[in-house]
Parts: sequence; structure tokens; C-alpha cells
Amino acid sequence: MKLSARNVLKGKVVKGVTTAHVKLDVGGTVIMASITNEAMDDLGIKAGDAASAVIKASDVMIAVG
Repeated sequence: MKLSARNVLKGKVVKGVTTAHVKLDVGGTVIMASITNEAMDDLGIKAGDAASAVIKASDVMIAVG
């Protein structure tokens, strides 16, 4: 898979409360994505599978104080 995005985190799928909430455990930090049941079926993912979280951010904010 080739992407222009540079923010890709690899981890393992953790089953959420419903099949549409996919939790990805990335070295102890959990990232959650809401996807459709159809998308889960199309991807063929289940708990324990390896997957990647691709993060698209159009803004970067800096805060101080």
C-alpha cells in the first residue's frame, strides 16, 4: 500500500463495544476509529489482527502555557 500520508501508526486490532468502533493498540496507546460494519467486512478485520492507523491532519496547532 502506498500513501502520500506520512502519519501511519502500526498496531493490533482490539474489538470495541460494537463492531463499528475499531480500537487499535499501538504500543500501549489505543487509537479508536469509527468505521461502518460494511468497511469492517470489506477489510476482513477481527480482534488481534495487525492493522495500521492512517492519520490525516489538515492543521497543526502549537500551544504554550
